[in-house]
Formats: sequence, C-alpha cells, structure tokens
Amino acid sequence: MRPFLWFLGPVLLLLALPAEARPRDDALAGAFRCAVIGDARAWLDCYYGAAQPVRAGLGLPPATAAQVRLALAPPAGGAPALVTVRDEVMARAAGCMRVAAERPWLDCYYDSAVPMRAQLGLAVPSAGTRPAPPPPPVQLASAPPPPSRPVPSGPPPMPRSTGLFNGMFNNVKPIVRHAPMQSYSFNKSGAFTVTLADGQVWVQSDEDEVYHPARWRRPASEMLVTIAPNAMHTFILTVDGESRFYKVRRTR
Repeated sequence: MRPFLWFLGPVLLLLALPAEARPRDDALAGAFRCAVIGDARAWLDCYYGAAQPVRAGLGLPPATAAQVRLALAPPAGGAPALVTVRDEVMARAAGCMRVAAERPWLDCYYDSAVPMRAQLGLAVPSAGTRPAPPPPPVQLASAPPPPSRPVPSGPPPMPRSTGLFNGMFNNVKPIVRHAPMQSYSFNKSGAFTVTLADGQVWVQSDEDEVYHPARWRRPASEMLVTIAPNAMHTFILTVDGESRFYKVRRTR
C-alpha cells in the first residue's frame, strides 16, 4: 500500500482532480520557464503572462500581448538578476496550489509577485486588491539591483523537517536550477528516477505517476532539470523545454 497518509490537505485535493493538466498547472509551469530571462522586469512580465491560461478559463481580460509573448517564448540572455526575490515569488506561487478555486488561486498567484514589485519600485497592491488585468510593463526603477549571491559548490543539503505541518508553505528556495541529468530510468509502475550530474538522486512521488507520467525519449545528457519547493516538504521537477512538471522527493 502506498504511503498516502502523510500527503494531506491540499495535496489530497490535487489528487482528486482529473488527469488532464489544469490551467493553473500550465500557468505555474510557464512561470518556471521564465527563469531563463536575465532582466528582472522582463521576468516579472513573463510571470504575469504565464497566468493567461487561468485568465482565459475564468473569462477575464487577457494579459498584455507583450507579457503573453514573453511567457510563450522566454528569451534567454544574461545572468538572472534578483535571483533571491525570484525564488521567493516562485515559492509563494507554488504554495498557492493549496487553494481550491481558480479565481482565489489567481489572486494568490498575483499576490506572490509583491516582493518583486517592491524590489523594482513598482506600485504594490493594498490588501484585498489585485491587478486585473495584470499591470502593463513600466520603466525599471533607477536603483541598481543588488549583486548576485555566489553559488555554493556541491549538492545542496536536504531540507530539515521538524514536524508534519511545520514549514508546509514556507518560502523555501529552489535548490536546483538548469542542472544536467546524468541518467534516468522508470520502474514497472512508470515512475522515474533521475540522477543529476552532481550525484543527486530524485524519485517521482508514487501518487504523481498516475497523473503525470513522464514520456522522455531524449538522452539524459540533453535534459536540464530545475527543482523548486512544493507543499509538505515535497518538490516540483521541471525539464527545460517542457511544460509539464512532476512531484518528486530526494533519495540521495
């Protein structure tokens, strides 16, 4: 019997949904793809444009054409600016998956961008108000961004767990960005095991294989992996160039 009991609350709600990807799944996957953009303001526009599947599903006015174009084809270029703030925004957005209804989820998604808006000197919505449609592009604040933090060598430490619900939706930083795979394999149920170039091993969560089976055919060396935090001390794995994402846990 698979260990479902620890994966409670909002995750049980996710498992009750149909196998097809929901608009919010497409939106969050699109937001992860924005990571290749170097400029922080352009990244924020891409983040807003990624919400278009949910806006369309709710019948809301579309995001701006420029934002949608950025989300559909994020342009890679330069070292990412304000990485720490981006990480905070994406951690908050991942935590929004606990919200059941689509409109409150969209509000939570937009609220998650407040740290980046504040960092860029943009107007921050007051409590209870959200941008609808998303704010159009504006000029960057004149203050220069803070220097990027040095990237530590070696695999990151495993997250410390101090209780079942402690840290359920904390703003944990993404721990892997565009890391090359060394190998991948599938078990008899179709769940994958991924080994990264630095030796980390990540396994697809048992319950996730039913709804998000991976169908990789490319050589592992051609696949870059990003892993970001999710609720209940779990993580979301995405592969560069793909819109799908998978729930995973680290085994080594």
